[in-house]
Amino acid sequence: MRPEADTHEAYGVPAVDRAIRLLRHVGEGKSVTNQSEAARALGINRTTLMRLIASLEAGRLLERAADGEYILGTGFIELAAHRIFSTDLAGAAGPVLNRLAADLGLSCHLGILDGRNVLYVLRQTPNVALVSNIRIGSKLPAHATTMGRIILSGRPVGEIEALYDGVTLSAATGKTATTLPALLSQISTDRARGYAESESAFEAGIDSIAAPVFDGSGLVVAAINVTGPDTAFRAGGPERRIAIRAAVIAAAHDISRRLGFRGEDHHRRAS
Repeated sequence: MRPEADTHEAYGVPAVDRAIRLLRHVGEGKSVTNQSEAARALGINRTTLMRLIASLEAGRLLERAADGEYILGTGFIELAAHRIFSTDLAGAAGPVLNRLAADLGLSCHLGILDGRNVLYVLRQTPNVALVSNIRIGSKLPAHATTMGRIILSGRPVGEIEALYDGVTLSAATGKTATTLPALLSQISTDRARGYAESESAFEAGIDSIAAPVFDGSGLVVAAINVTGPDTAFRAGGPERRIAIRAAVIAAAHDISRRLGFRGEDHHRRAS
């Protein structure tokens, strides 16, 4: 076992160094359920490990999963989301989403793929009574959401199959794809359209439309969506939904252009 004094440089803080090692350990999918074994692997004593876990759990940087194992917590994800917010992606998207929310009177989001989830990294809401309550740092299942589906539509089919191999797909509503063939079919439709649409498919009475965001190389790196009460999508007749759809696609293209994207064939890399 490596001495603890050797794990940090002259100006390092040993306690912080131990916490970082613990977070990396958990982030790599390694167990800390057997605290004696985990303490040996981390080069710290068991009492220190217990205290670190308690402190990080209180700060929402660690949390227990359904199987009892520790995983990185929502507080950690929120910190990561704020870091992403400061990048070119969020910087390019911010003004566009702000304008889109104001023009449509609907909540707008920017999300990226995080495993089999969509991580929400940007949120803009209009000055109206009913707005989205999804916070920056929230994660929702990609297969059940419009942003997740449209990001997945930019991935090769083989990659999607590997990502969901042996995975049970939970149902948000009766409209959610709960098998891999059903998901692939839904994604194929989204890819052909260039957008993903939901009519009460994730939450009853809530509609959503999402479009992909591309980087300079033509890869789908994110998605944006608008969401709100289904009545807001129907007000004024069918033309309202068509107008919302066009605005979302145009906004996504605007963000993509700001990231250096110059192509038109949005899903040429998905075959």
